[in-house]
Amino acid sequence: MNQDVLKNLLESLSRGEITVEDSLERLKNLPFEDLGFACIDHHRTLRKGLSEVIFGEGKDVPAIIGIMEQMLAQEENVLVTRLSLDKSREIQDRFPESTYHEKARMLTVIRRPVEISGRGTILIMTAGTSDIPVGEEAAIVARFMGNEVDTIYDVGVAGLHRLLGHWEKITGAAVIVVAAGMEGALPSVVGGLVDKPVIAVPTSVGYGASFQGVTALLGMLNSCASGVTVVNIDNGFGAGYAAGVINRT
Repeated sequence: MNQDVLKNLLESLSRGEITVEDSLERLKNLPFEDLGFACIDHHRTLRKGLSEVIFGEGKDVPAIIGIMEQMLAQEENVLVTRLSLDKSREIQDRFPESTYHEKARMLTVIRRPVEISGRGTILIMTAGTSDIPVGEEAAIVARFMGNEVDTIYDVGVAGLHRLLGHWEKITGAAVIVVAAGMEGALPSVVGGLVDKPVIAVPTSVGYGASFQGVTALLGMLNSCASGVTVVNIDNGFGAGYAAGVINRT
């Protein structure tokens, strides 16, 4: 339940359009609803501006559907992360209006239109095409939160002329998310060019000595560029959410 829904409920009560009992029925599951296998935090939208996000990996389809049904009953939009294609097909049979974002392995149900509320554009960048799934995860989260999002993909340090070819987009962004594997150098380069927050996302892309993203993570943590912060390996969700919070009016 978000602020608009709660406000409309209270206004309806004050106008006498609904009873106190009706209001209590709507509010009985705040702050959370215990389904036995999950406790849904319906209060999260009021606290944090984003509804609870369902982590799809490790959950079976009936559990995911059960959580989604209760969230939709509270007029919340739904975002499911780390969802396999097979699971998404079963869920879409139940919710045909849902959208599966295959590259990002995410599913969304948007019943309440998402209004743009961010103060500027969030730019998502990737060093290579293999980093795009992580970049797409960040982009979908940022859009879900009500932000204008632009993307620049495959502009890594192996060819810096590609990066500089997007100068207007880079300098015009309010927040920049940079996903990179291998040695993880791109966020440092971007951080040295702009006066905007740069959120670095190490990805598990690379050969043996990349250690599934550990090399990129350590490289980003040791960046000499000011204003670069780092999230966990492959954590496009965390980067997109952090960018959305920074970009709030």
